[in-house]
Amino acid sequence: MGRLPPPDHAFANPVPPHVGLPEYWHLGPRHVAQTVDEDVVGALHRTADSVLAECVAEATLHDSEFSDELAHRVADFALRGGKRMRPLLLWWAMRACSGAESEAALRLGVALELIQTCALIQDDVMDRSHTRRGRPAVHIALAEQRGLAADSGAGAAFGASAAVLAGDLALVWADDTVGETFLPPGRRRQVRALWRAMRGEMIAGQYLDLRGQIGGGASAARALRTAYLKSALYSVERPVALGAALAGADEWTTDALRSASRYAGMAFQLRDDLLGVFGDPAVTGKPSGDDIREGKPTYLLAVARTCADAADDHRALAVLDRAVGNPDLDEDGLEEVRSVLESTGARALVEDKAERLGERAASRLAQTELDAHAGEQLLGLLHSVAGTRAVALTMIQEGGTP
Repeated sequence: MGRLPPPDHAFANPVPPHVGLPEYWHLGPRHVAQTVDEDVVGALHRTADSVLAECVAEATLHDSEFSDELAHRVADFALRGGKRMRPLLLWWAMRACSGAESEAALRLGVALELIQTCALIQDDVMDRSHTRRGRPAVHIALAEQRGLAADSGAGAAFGASAAVLAGDLALVWADDTVGETFLPPGRRRQVRALWRAMRGEMIAGQYLDLRGQIGGGASAARALRTAYLKSALYSVERPVALGAALAGADEWTTDALRSASRYAGMAFQLRDDLLGVFGDPAVTGKPSGDDIREGKPTYLLAVARTCADAADDHRALAVLDRAVGNPDLDEDGLEEVRSVLESTGARALVEDKAERLGERAASRLAQTELDAHAGEQLLGLLHSVAGTRAVALTMIQEGGTP
């Protein structure tokens, strides 16, 4: 880290390949890839340990208190929790296309975890969430670390401001990790273009989500657009596309993989909306009903309003108008909303749409010529993301966001 950027780009100079990597790296790219195949998450964690140790060491050079209080917390957040779904999608997409750029794939996987760290930390600030992955959200922990009550004026202001900086730091580390990753010259431009697009899409999706909370009930089409940016693209399609780019996949294969992952990503967001209302906090790691209290413009709520309008169900509309966006909504009020989502048929319709999207993802992938073993692994991941009935929802339910 800390190298001067090349003249034509803001990214730092790439690190030569195989620096600080396991002993088996000298045996050749195919052997290394096959070895990583046996434990992708373990290899990712070893790479993350190395990358984040360097990040924290550089932060210590800036200031020891900054490093101890903020940088270490960002690194800890990135290293613990989560299902590593984005790096796994990247890895198995690359392997399904017969690629073996192991070091680049693992480092990009770490970068994906860091940009997700940025998104989650700042999302919790915007949503005023108190917990994440069953532990205090970062803005809460930062306030309490300084001896401030998180719900006091000073504590809330400090925690939120410090968490914004923590998110910024994670994003900087993500960009540096990409910039310092050695990429074959023919693929460098494509990978970096995908990375730039993903960053912008993530922020656009978050903004539309935030904007929708003050703009009243969003249309179903607008809700799907937000879901497309927040999950289908950022969480699934772009990681898969990065893997295909690393492998040098042809245009037809890349389009098929992106299409399949887009369907799965949309299904994931619809399932996540359902979990936000009907999920068990002990399983999801987040309070149930926060989407309702925050007034998030989800597709689930848009469908409920459309169904209530069509049925001239004034009682259902009154419940939604009273509850959605009400930060003081209690459990009885939330139960009323759940009842409306059931009685209007919105829950069943969204579950059915998610199921059909998952089936489309599998069908599109089946049309593509891929490495048999890696293709099977990728299919399993897309099933898990989409939450299709063929695969248990455990992976999604435990992590909320993959």
